[in-house]
Amino acid sequence: MVAPLAPTPPHWNYFLALEDDVLKLARYIEPARQNFGAYSLELSRILFAAASEVEVVSQQLYSARGGKAKKPHAPDWMGEVLSAFPLIVGTVIDLPRFGLSLVPWAGSEAKSPPSWWGAYNNVKHYRHSNYSQASLEHALNAVGALFALLLYFYGEDAHHGRLFPNPTTFFVGHPFTVDRPAWGPDVNLYQLIGPASMS
Repeated sequence: MVAPLAPTPPHWNYFLALEDDVLKLARYIEPARQNFGAYSLELSRILFAAASEVEVVSQQLYSARGGKAKKPHAPDWMGEVLSAFPLIVGTVIDLPRFGLSLVPWAGSEAKSPPSWWGAYNNVKHYRHSNYSQASLEHALNAVGALFALLLYFYGEDAHHGRLFPNPTTFFVGHPFTVDRPAWGPDVNLYQLIGPASMS
């Protein structure tokens, strides 16, 4: 049964704004593998916004699960995310409009974060020599990583159709299935396949 509609969670709104930014960007740079190396000021902004939002949400998770550091660093919160949501590493994010399939958390470990996170830090701290890492590939993966994280972070809301509006460009694949209620509001019901729970 779908719960009554409530205000959209703030991090979900932020993700939807970034998704809209990606669609606007697509007027100028086609989101295609052939363009993954393209970089620009706008891609830098999208990468920064998405990666920093991943950090904010992850630090909330870290604190909620009893983390002790007042200002947790990436290995702290990354380890917490991977411990709480082990399936996130293989979560597939699709952009069917552009024929793309991403696995933004692939290969992640507490002390070895995904490549988009490394690119974000390199551009943030050493922009003069690493500006080219503000690439389409890293920006799309950072937005996809935020989307995946929010589906786990807002687990019950995702499961019961309380994350709305629905995304229009980013879609989740394995290990999720997405259903719609037979009646009521047009919302996505995100269901995890298998035994893992959504916290």
